[in-house]
Amino acid sequence: MGREAEVLLGLLAGQRGHVLGVLEGLTEEQLRRPVLPSGWNCLALVRHLTLSDERYWFRCVVGGEPRDILPAEQGGDWRVGADESAEEVFACYREEIRRADAVLAATDLDAPPEQPDPVWARWGTDFPDVRSVVAHVLVETSVHAGHLDAVRELLDGRQWVVQ
Repeated sequence: MGREAEVLLGLLAGQRGHVLGVLEGLTEEQLRRPVLPSGWNCLALVRHLTLSDERYWFRCVVGGEPRDILPAEQGGDWRVGADESAEEVFACYREEIRRADAVLAATDLDAPPEQPDPVWARWGTDFPDVRSVVAHVLVETSVHAGHLDAVRELLDGRQWVVQ
């Protein structure tokens, strides 16, 4: 792995750790409680990161796995069933990270994605190489980590200190 890949993947790992760390110590009820007007909760955001960031971008786009492993229904990437525990949601996120890391370890940053998505044209963007995909997911994960910082503070006053 070259220095650039090491830096990018290190930053991504740090943001993934931030997502998990900022939620440590919250109860099941707190993790499911919506506190912002949009109505999402912490577990729903972790589910979104699991499916729409780790699984879609790394397993499907970079790795070429079929997109039918993603939820078909609108907003399905934000749904957490009442029968799913927080522990299960976090375990799924960790597993997707592990699988994404395996895909990235076997792929050069200069390589084109195995499975570009036609929807990118509607978004007015393109991801010509794995580097651009990693950068995109790094930004997405960072933004969502910031959302979780604000929600955590609203839930119990705890502030995440970035070091």
